[in-house]
Amino acid sequence: MDFAKDSLSKAITAFGLDLYNEMNRGDTSQNIFFSPMSISCALSMVFMGAKGSSKTQMGQVLHLDRTTEGRRSAASEKRLPTVASRHQREVDSHCPVEGGINVYFKNLLSQLNNLGNGYLLNLANSLFAQTGYEFLQKYLSDVKEIYGAALQTVDFYNSTEEARQTINAVIDKQTRGKIKELFAPGVIEPQAVLVLANAIYFKATWQHQFDPELTTEREFRLNENESKSVPMMHQKGKFKLGDAAGANAQILCLPYLGEVLSMIILLPNDISGLQQLEQAMNTENFALWTASENVEENHVEMYIPRFKLEEAFDLNLALQSLGMVDVFSEAKANLSGMSPSSQLYLSKVIHKAYVDVNEVGTEAAAATGAVVSSRSLVHYEPFVADHPFLFCIQHNPTSTTLFLGKFCSP
Repeated sequence: MDFAKDSLSKAITAFGLDLYNEMNRGDTSQNIFFSPMSISCALSMVFMGAKGSSKTQMGQVLHLDRTTEGRRSAASEKRLPTVASRHQREVDSHCPVEGGINVYFKNLLSQLNNLGNGYLLNLANSLFAQTGYEFLQKYLSDVKEIYGAALQTVDFYNSTEEARQTINAVIDKQTRGKIKELFAPGVIEPQAVLVLANAIYFKATWQHQFDPELTTEREFRLNENESKSVPMMHQKGKFKLGDAAGANAQILCLPYLGEVLSMIILLPNDISGLQQLEQAMNTENFALWTASENVEENHVEMYIPRFKLEEAFDLNLALQSLGMVDVFSEAKANLSGMSPSSQLYLSKVIHKAYVDVNEVGTEAAAATGAVVSSRSLVHYEPFVADHPFLFCIQHNPTSTTLFLGKFCSP
């Protein structure tokens, strides 16, 4: 993987971990599930149109200031030289938007939209603006070319409810009916000027499916004193297993069909060890834990809960807490790369993600497969996810974190 692409993957992961920590500041007993890749992608559309301190803050929060384009953008103002391969310069010269990061987002989206049989990943990125605002044609064409998102105008001021329903209908269609109401009544106000909506729907089949007949009710330990009965899937086989260095936890890699994507489960060894794992989960450790060289193929006997999560977040406060302040301010926002209007600002960022983990895969899909077990007396390493754990879904070719979550409350 070349430097620029690798730096984009790292930026998405770093932003995802920052956002996870913000989401986890309140009630730590709540499940979390979101898509760092989808949110990064959607906010990057706004980043393209931001200028001045708005762009600087967004670049820092999204960690895009550390990527090839982030440094190039800063260097262009200071007339500092940038380093790029001949191939990259050729790619950028044909890109309608200056900078490598958009090329890599476009390539990544292309890969994710063509994962092959056994996969379905729907990324819905949309911008909705108040009618009457003038937008730069170059920005609109660039956003559509790179991110596949057309800007739509609605009338927030005079027809707030109609605008809400219009946005929800678009997201409903883009996610094949799985995310029906991204914006609840009252979330969008008449004063809204620009709404960024992003939703993601994912469906995939396990490389090695679980036998539904082996799924039994078992206790899931919420903490040292409480437990709850859950349907626990069971399987024996050869899987990649490792340890989270310095965090007293096991790591299990569950590949989806074709091993293009994998679910990685980080399970504390102790029932109450989730907080210790979270505290150790910085960008460097996360990259180390989820790296393919950190896990080895082993005979594993696993128990994994069957679960379904549908999470929705208003990201305004979280993003502002991370330092993305000016773009939300009517007085300070600078989106002049998007529109000549000085009144444009970002008013709402809502994210909703849905996942269904079951015996067939993640969100049920018809598939055939067989697991052949040996009768030989093989020692199986136990992996019993009967207490709170972290998990992520990773795009293996690019090591991009598509989803990040915590399962602690069935």
